[in-house]
Order: sequence, then C-alpha cells, then structure tokens
Amino acid sequence: MNRLVSRPSFARIITAAAAVFAASAPAGAAFKTHKIALHVDQNDPAIMGLVLNNVANLSTYYSGIGEEATVEVVAYGPGLNMLREDTSPVKARLTSIKQSIPSVIFSACNNTKMAMEKAEGHPITIVPEAHIVPAGVVRLTELQEQGWVYIKP
Repeated sequence: MNRLVSRPSFARIITAAAAVFAASAPAGAAFKTHKIALHVDQNDPAIMGLVLNNVANLSTYYSGIGEEATVEVVAYGPGLNMLREDTSPVKARLTSIKQSIPSVIFSACNNTKMAMEKAEGHPITIVPEAHIVPAGVVRLTELQEQGWVYIKP
C-alpha cells in the first residue's frame, strides 16, 4: 500500500517541478547564451564606434528574442587607445554602454600597456569599465578555444 501512496506523490512532485521550469522560460526558449568576441587593434574612432555599435546591436537583438549574449571587446596595439583614460575618443560611450549592458566585458592588453608606458615614460591608466588581460591576442585565442564567436570589425 505504501507503494501506491508514494507513486502519486512522486508523480505530483515531478509534474509540479516541470510546471515551474516551463513557467520560468519563454515559450520555445532554448536557454542559449551567445558568446561573442570582438577586437580593436586600430587607433581609429570610426572602428571604435563600429565595435560599440556592434555591442549594442547584439545586446538589443538577443534580449529582444529572449536570449542572452555575453560580448567581450579586446583592445590591443594601437586599439588600446580606446580604453585609455587619457586618450579614449569614446570614453563617454564606454561608460554609457557598460551602464546599459552590464554583461559587456572590455579587456585591455597588458603587453601593449607596458610598451606604451615604456615609450611614453609614464604610467597609463585604463578606464574603469575595462580590466587588464596579460595579452590581447592570447585572450582572443582563449575565447575562441572556449567556443566564443569571433567577429573582426
């Protein structure tokens, strides 16, 4: 008799759990998170703007269809100027994007930063929206090896 009592209870638990799971997801949602890596390697405000437009467009599109997107922008070489506190022509936009899309990641190449510091003879500060990675090209390689989609602007 215990077996008859426990089967309906177990079935009710499974049914309730399935209902909670289904109710928490949009209809047809695949729970996919898109991982996209972009890079900036030129000191060109137009390229920097294009990359930031891409970040905004990706975020808007995927959130509009109920999916998530994590975007990482890696800056190295002359492109590091995008993330420098003193030279970024898009500094205000970086702040705005980071506020509206908190999941975006801005990565600054430490190899480039050290080379610029040596050439200029003073420390370089990176904008607070960014963090430093050891090497930009290594970071892009690691992201691609982890299955991230790479887009060259």
